[in-house]
Amino acid sequence: MTSLPRPTTDLSAEEARRIALRAQGFLGAPDRRAGVRGILRHLGAVQLDTISVLARSHELIPYARLGAVGRKTVDHAYWTDTHAFEYWSHAACILPVEEWPHFAFRRRAYRSRPHWNHDLPDGTYDQVIKQLRAEGPLTATELGGAKKTSEWWDWSGTKVAVERALMYGEVVCTERRGWKRVYDLAERAVPEALLHDELDDTECLRRLVGLAGKSLGVGTRADIADYHRLKGDQVDAVIADSGLVPVTVEGWGKPAWADPAALETPPRGRHRTTLLSPFDSLIWERARTERIFGFTHRLEAYTPKPKRVYGYFAMPVLAGGRLVGRVDPAREGRTLVAKQVTLDGAKAVPAVAQALLEAASWVDCTNVRVERVDAPDLREPLAKELTRALA
Repeated sequence: MTSLPRPTTDLSAEEARRIALRAQGFLGAPDRRAGVRGILRHLGAVQLDTISVLARSHELIPYARLGAVGRKTVDHAYWTDTHAFEYWSHAACILPVEEWPHFAFRRRAYRSRPHWNHDLPDGTYDQVIKQLRAEGPLTATELGGAKKTSEWWDWSGTKVAVERALMYGEVVCTERRGWKRVYDLAERAVPEALLHDELDDTECLRRLVGLAGKSLGVGTRADIADYHRLKGDQVDAVIADSGLVPVTVEGWGKPAWADPAALETPPRGRHRTTLLSPFDSLIWERARTERIFGFTHRLEAYTPKPKRVYGYFAMPVLAGGRLVGRVDPAREGRTLVAKQVTLDGAKAVPAVAQALLEAASWVDCTNVRVERVDAPDLREPLAKELTRALA
């Protein structure tokens, strides 16, 4: 490992928190002219997920930063004008198309991978490429079927082949249609100037480490590695040349790195009050979330119902730069239902009410109903706050 420079900047825990909030687009006025595309470039990656309660997670990400941007506007911004592509980053993510060359290291790794969970029938891969060339873009169903049986994991040979081609970079997901991936050949979907694997692994990693540091504002080695799911030794190999600068942060106990631009001006401005997707990049890494906000966040959708503490899709509530509670939402017609609300004391009541009402309006609900509040004495104050605002 390369000898690293000594930190030249000391940050308080409060300064680090505000730097992180600004870097993630939650502090200061949002750039509305840049809109959803600006948010994507600012974050570097927007995670996708199948769960849809209020909306899909990739819709919730710009909503949390910009407010009530139309859901059709969100999808149009992501998927038109070859602006973005879907690939494996932190997880399945929408990525700015100009980052295509910097994922060459991952495409190469997939191409050299010796073992896969699904067998690929002989000839299927070539047939899928041939069909896409003649008829694409197509979904897996249009290519011949996504599954052999109704089981989610029991992929057809066609689905195995097209997903393998996606990982290799020969095929690109150009949009989601009814939540199905729409595939096309990379040679058609990626601008010619970007369609190459010329960058070596070191250059790719240097870029992604630098982007992660910029998107985080300040982070530990583990924070930076987690952003695009890099290995620790990959980060170690390039971080000294990534453009990030070493800093120390009060109470973190581990070395940290910061985007030098984030250190130039104190982070100031208006805080957003909003519900956060559990897949929001502000709270991707649990240890970081606990370190910065003193808040334990874990998605419980895949936890057996009797063992859930906060609910199926509990959404943290951000207000004043703090995480002040959680809401587990549902929808019944034009009513947003808060199945379970967890509050960080009475001071959180106005913020949670505001977040619920704004989210309800965004998804075209005209009413909010609260079913359960973790602190029974706060149920009535929350109901009053909601009634007053709805009156």
